[in-house]
Amino acid sequence: MTQTVHVPLDTRAYDVRIGADLLARAGAEIAPFLARRRVAIVTDAHVGDLHLATVTRALADEGIESVSLTLPAGEATKGWPQFERTVEWLLEQKIERRDVVIALGGGVIGDLVGFAAAVLRRGVRFVQMPTSLLAQVDSSVGGKTGINAPQGKNLIGAFHQPALVLADISVLDTLPKRDFLAGMGEVVKYGMLGDAEFFRWLEDNATRILARDPEALAHAVRRSVEMKADIVVRDETEQGDRALLNLGHTFCHALEAATGYGDRLLHGEGVAIGCALAFELSARLALCSQEEPSRVRQVLNELGMKTTLADIAGDLPDAQTLIALMGQDKKVVDGQLTFVLARAIGEAFTTSDVPADAVQTLLRDALSERS
Repeated sequence: MTQTVHVPLDTRAYDVRIGADLLARAGAEIAPFLARRRVAIVTDAHVGDLHLATVTRALADEGIESVSLTLPAGEATKGWPQFERTVEWLLEQKIERRDVVIALGGGVIGDLVGFAAAVLRRGVRFVQMPTSLLAQVDSSVGGKTGINAPQGKNLIGAFHQPALVLADISVLDTLPKRDFLAGMGEVVKYGMLGDAEFFRWLEDNATRILARDPEALAHAVRRSVEMKADIVVRDETEQGDRALLNLGHTFCHALEAATGYGDRLLHGEGVAIGCALAFELSARLALCSQEEPSRVRQVLNELGMKTTLADIAGDLPDAQTLIALMGQDKKVVDGQLTFVLARAIGEAFTTSDVPADAVQTLLRDALSERS
């Protein structure tokens, strides 16, 4: 059964469709959005091998012509060279303002293609077809698009809402275990930041999730999307409440920069570690009870995720360097770091009133666990 979460953003409203075998029905899903029966698809080498034929066949079944560009797989793609290549290819294909561009892939492809669509002819429509769990529950919803810079992650981009999101949970079966677990980092985050009942459901259903039970996955994706959509509608351009979605991300982005945005640390793994650190910092500042960080670490452990800096292979810089890397975070205002902390599981809030020495001590202690 296909479920729909509506994102009511006035003229930018769209649906997130969640269910099995949606890629095989992509033509019928997309046809109502087309001014002419032609689309451009951008994917990566890994996803293209697995799913591009399914999508192009589904489009052809509805009389929709398609052209496709395949980019290299991996986080390194999300930068200027492949962005420039994508924009120039779309121009070569004579994509018009009323046309639709399809982003078929995980968060890297979704972010890059969404940004390309945002700037092409000052804005063309695009459809997200997220093929990773992380992209289905997070990056495909909400209109954040962009690329990385040498100075930090996601520092170049635009807000550009998709016309439609097709979250096909069937494709999650093709994910390697590590990629699947990385996506769970974002799922658990939603429970931590604003839904204690969902967090308890995750505690109770860890075994079903790890087994990739379709019913459990559909519920996890739908609830995550509902929560993100609700926050995005309240704060589309991250002036207030939307910053709550960055729970764990201030730590995460510094760790990603320190590890070179590569396979040493996947984004969802960094989010999981960052959430554990955020709850530990909250407890040290007496904002929440000592039991809350323990529950966070326990559910992350039960779901097989990384929880500490000791879980990151290779060397890491010292605490002071990590704090300096945090300074490039998009949430810095007037040079002041903003953290998402918590009063309890399900009760997150943003604050810039965090003693620097508390953060430094927390990181030093976390780094000492690696030795």
